[in-house]
Amino acid sequence: MTLFIKLLLAHLIGDFMLQPTKWVIHKEANKVKSKYLYLHTLVHFLLIVLLLWDIGYWKLALVISVSHFVIDLLKLYASNWIKKKSVLFFTDQAFHLIVLYICAYNSNLVEHTVVLLRHINWALITAVVFVTYPAAVVMGKLLEGFSDQIQIDHKSLPNAGKYIGIIERLFVLLFIIIGRWEVIGLLITAKSVFRFNDLKESNNRKLTEYILIGTLLSFGIAILTGFVFISLQSGL
Repeated sequence: MTLFIKLLLAHLIGDFMLQPTKWVIHKEANKVKSKYLYLHTLVHFLLIVLLLWDIGYWKLALVISVSHFVIDLLKLYASNWIKKKSVLFFTDQAFHLIVLYICAYNSNLVEHTVVLLRHINWALITAVVFVTYPAAVVMGKLLEGFSDQIQIDHKSLPNAGKYIGIIERLFVLLFIIIGRWEVIGLLITAKSVFRFNDLKESNNRKLTEYILIGTLLSFGIAILTGFVFISLQSGL
């Protein structure tokens, strides 16, 4: 009970006394890009360590701080759909209290969480992250000289091409990891079928070549990433 009370005190100080309105407004506007989101998380970590006054509890402080970050981040993005701030506030606080209760009364759970973090496949996480936005940026640079020559005479969803590329690379990476190469062929075929009508109607050779180059680059980057990941897993 004493441990829970100290954790609760740290939470109340960090969430209400040491979080200026300026921070809250900046977090709501910038979400994951807000520097105050990370500073707020650090404040909670330091408060827990300070109030418990035992460096041996650093794992507990880390787990609670990370969970606090995740819960706050989910609340920030949930605000796009849930407009009633009171609902978000009380839901957010309820989850924080649940985490504090679990950590205070189940110390073994914290140890198991830390052990789990040590066994995370960081190579897989890196591969997944790379084929999303970093790969999109790389493709944008590689296709920069071609995109200036393309005239698109039809409207499309904002950034639709980028998100389609990210999703297809994630699928390709997944199929390589599980060894289902034949599905990659089906994926390429499906994309070609969907693109066929657009290319037929546009009758634009440059656009056709641009899309073909982009598709091959996208799949090539995903396949190369998959090969590198498999090689690292095999110890080559």
